[in-house]
Amino acid sequence: MKESPVYKMPAEWERHQRTLVSWPVKDSMNYPEKYDGICKGYEEIIRAIAEFEPVTIMINQEDAGLAEIMNNRNMTFLAVGHNDAWLRDNGPTFVYDKSGGLSGINWLFNAWGEKYEKWDDDNLAASKILKHYKIPCVDAPLVMEGGSFHTDGEGTLLTTEECLLNSNRNPLLSKREIEDNLKKFLGVKKIIWLKNGLSGDETDGHVDNIACFARPGEIIMQVCEDPEDENYHITKINREILERERDALGRSFQIIPIQPPPKRIFQGKRLTLSYLNFFIVNGGIILPVFGDDANRTDEMAAEALGRVFPNRKIRKIDGMKIVIEGGNVHCITQQMPEVDR
Repeated sequence: MKESPVYKMPAEWERHQRTLVSWPVKDSMNYPEKYDGICKGYEEIIRAIAEFEPVTIMINQEDAGLAEIMNNRNMTFLAVGHNDAWLRDNGPTFVYDKSGGLSGINWLFNAWGEKYEKWDDDNLAASKILKHYKIPCVDAPLVMEGGSFHTDGEGTLLTTEECLLNSNRNPLLSKREIEDNLKKFLGVKKIIWLKNGLSGDETDGHVDNIACFARPGEIIMQVCEDPEDENYHITKINREILERERDALGRSFQIIPIQPPPKRIFQGKRLTLSYLNFFIVNGGIILPVFGDDANRTDEMAAEALGRVFPNRKIRKIDGMKIVIEGGNVHCITQQMPEVDR
């Protein structure tokens, strides 16, 4: 008889105590000259989240003055040193333990396959956050980023081979060993492996740009229909995988397609524009939109998500302000689930 999992990761749509965010770090940016504009983008996102639930902002010592500038009853500030500001990836992944209380999975972090020179503070951030909140810290011997997987709260996990099987993450582990670790620390029973993430994604294909669960048995996908676009074949293959897959409870998937925004290039590189990088908050959806030639697809995405989540307010934010650094709303946030005591 198999033992039940020690931990279980809830779905993102379950109620949150709060959202965690880290403030940007100029020294780690690809485009430090854009720092002020990027900070305005973070502020817009944080203020939008604070309309729905409390937000805790991780700050470095030089950011201590933010508390006065961003004075809001739903915002708190916590001194946790960090090299970069993508808390989804270097922060804790919150799970329920057998007693129903919270624990935090502290993954190893190596700056997306050692793409950046410094990540020592980022690798310690999760344990410091958990210590502050007096939440048990569970150290996982696995390089993992929170943006590389989604769960449905009922035993199914969605990820990509491009990221998790990349030799710059866990080169000594087999696919089976990576699966075993995910099942152990997240309490999942079925892992669905998509092939690749979006073209130009420097995270090596994080799934939170291409597909996510809307609820158990339903998956939203950003689907490219232009055969001339690199993402056409990427999304076609991923959709075919999902059409033949089943979840942990044996259900086939209803796939909800969303049209992508138009392709954009910034300083010779394709930007990873995705409506799927939205974040679910209590009673709402924080949705990045991109304006200009994307006005039509912006509205289509908002309308589609409004149908999928009829009881949540679609709160749009300017996704262009931070996407030049490689990610968007989901990438910078991490939810702390509520606990029934």
